[in-house]
Amino acid sequence: MDSLLHTPEGVRDIYNEECSKKNALSAKLDRILKLYGYKDIQTPTFEFFDIFNRERGSVPSRNMYKFIDRDGSTLVLRPDITPSIARAVAKYFKEETIPLRFSYCGNTFINNSSLQGKMKETTQLGAELIGDRDIEGDAEVVALAIHLLLESGLTDFQLDIGHVGLFKALVAEAGMDEETVSQLRVLIESKNYFGVEALVEKLTLSDETAKLLLKLPELFGSGDIIAEARSMTCNAEALKALDEIEKLCQLIAEYGFEKYITIDLGMLTEYDYYTGMIFRGYTYGTGDAVVKGGRYDHLIGQFGKDAASVGFAVVLDELMLALSRQKIDIPTNEEATMVLYEPEYRSTAIHTANALRNINQAVSMMKKETDKSLDDYKAYSRRYHIDHILYVDQDKELTKIDISDDSVRKMPVSEF
Repeated sequence: MDSLLHTPEGVRDIYNEECSKKNALSAKLDRILKLYGYKDIQTPTFEFFDIFNRERGSVPSRNMYKFIDRDGSTLVLRPDITPSIARAVAKYFKEETIPLRFSYCGNTFINNSSLQGKMKETTQLGAELIGDRDIEGDAEVVALAIHLLLESGLTDFQLDIGHVGLFKALVAEAGMDEETVSQLRVLIESKNYFGVEALVEKLTLSDETAKLLLKLPELFGSGDIIAEARSMTCNAEALKALDEIEKLCQLIAEYGFEKYITIDLGMLTEYDYYTGMIFRGYTYGTGDAVVKGGRYDHLIGQFGKDAASVGFAVVLDELMLALSRQKIDIPTNEEATMVLYEPEYRSTAIHTANALRNINQAVSMMKKETDKSLDDYKAYSRRYHIDHILYVDQDKELTKIDISDDSVRKMPVSEF
């Protein structure tokens, strides 16, 4: 019987105060998304496998939760929300030529290796700017991500900004096969300098390309590294990527957020649909990124609509963990009251509870059990963050108990 009480590895229950705080945080961040003009969108929790297959550039097939429906179609619990939105945009907004802004909040499912110790179900809150191919769109999305982290209560965090175009230009120039590119990407992303060196030495590369590839894991910091990288290549596409990062940093400064960004030219991603700028946000208290995103100019085109786009997702679970470990409270603004009543005064209790609910106060009703004392209900209220008890034991008057200081005062029922 005990085995029925456990959840599968990688998922967990969220309840009581933690659940309230998560919902409050989501609502708080959603308000900021609306201030930037983003409109809600919801897509299905599961889709056809082809929405996330290898050609789309999402997570590897082995990391997806796949199942077969009664018609024999292969379905997938979404590992990523962006391809779902890309499909929806191509279906419902194919003729729209002016940029669209969508925001969302939903759960994603990735079948990570148990050895990684990561959650397999996470909640993401994000934004997608559809049909904007300009650097100003990149800047808006990065600024919005920073604004959300500040709104959450974080003050000490950093967004690392990179550009997949730099790496793609270098490996294309070198004519590397797909397997080598994959190996090199992993080594550079993990800052494995010796591994990069060992692999590059095995390849036939120009001195210029080899030197820059070897240097990529170290090109991390301020704007000076852009000039350093520029001096190491004549590749037109690589130079274009560097110019875009430089311009992006200038635009973020116009938003007043320059102190929150760092350039990381060695930052790459497992999501192949990204085509330009990418970024990830980190803070204390969690080893994984609390926000991640970038530009994807060809993903929606795979569904039949040419729409260069850029977006990001805040990983709410990681953000909650960071806020908790940094002792940053998430106010829920919920004042809870218990109306505790003796059975013979049920009608008075219902009248009192309804009156409070009519003015938007949260009320739970409890019939007092004969085997439980008032102190039992006070202890219960402390456990479940109930602020007040209104004890109804007569028709004309009730007793209000403030749980925070145990103060007691009598109140006429007529006040309600």
